[in-house]
Amino acid sequence: MPILTRMGDVFKALADPTRRTILDELTERDDQTLFEICVRLTSRHQLSLTRQAVSQHLAVLEEAGLITTRKQGRYKFHHLDTTPLAAIFERWPVTRKGQAP
Repeated sequence: MPILTRMGDVFKALADPTRRTILDELTERDDQTLFEICVRLTSRHQLSLTRQAVSQHLAVLEEAGLITTRKQGRYKFHHLDTTPLAAIFERWPVTRKGQAP
């Protein structure tokens, strides 16, 4: 997938507050199942979403490359992957006032 297309997917994925909350949860505790993510969204953030809705959010995050999954038996574990964010930092490097990029 071309970098610019993937970057668009990353911005689309990050635009939704629920998806950002899911990423926050994976930052705090990585390798969670769909069930675990649903429980944490409900108990910690008072987000009452169906498993199907959370699954759709996870699919968007996976399409953007922000999460990866691994199957173990009948469970699917979700892992945060910040690699796609590197392209954003490379395109717009951080500069300090008065410094050249």
